[in-house]
Amino acid sequence: MNPSIVEKSQSLGKALAQVRWRLVTAESCTGGGVAAAITAVPDSSRWFEYGIVSYANAAKQKLLGVSEQALTHHGAVSEPVVIEMVDGALALSDADIAVSVSGIAGPGGGTAGKPVGSVWFCWGTRDGRRITRLHHFDGDRLGIQEQAIMAALDGLVDWMSHENTV
Repeated sequence: MNPSIVEKSQSLGKALAQVRWRLVTAESCTGGGVAAAITAVPDSSRWFEYGIVSYANAAKQKLLGVSEQALTHHGAVSEPVVIEMVDGALALSDADIAVSVSGIAGPGGGTAGKPVGSVWFCWGTRDGRRITRLHHFDGDRLGIQEQAIMAALDGLVDWMSHENTV
């Protein structure tokens, strides 16, 4: 695993442990890579509940409660879907914070409106706060997945840096 991803996961773990928060992930295009990065850190069970890999749309609906309307009208790679993925992950868990990821890692599947490398993220907390972001990554499938994993972790570390200063 990329050493910078492991280092970022370690920073995240320290920040979550400091405020005694627990995390849940809801992933699509990263295939559980965010959860794998997190669980590479010793004692991550203190702050990580679990990860849900909802690669197929049916899994997003059945496991996370993503609405058919969001998937039909916006597509799996969209802001409404990643918000609903975070909502579903938090509803299923006792976690305080969640991250969701849905994108097009390629090499196929891209369109003019959503090219390969388009990845939506949502970070959210149990109290209803949500932040979303769309990234456009370059590279091959594994490169895009790795960049998406790092972006998911970066967003969590950024969020926790604000929580720890409050």
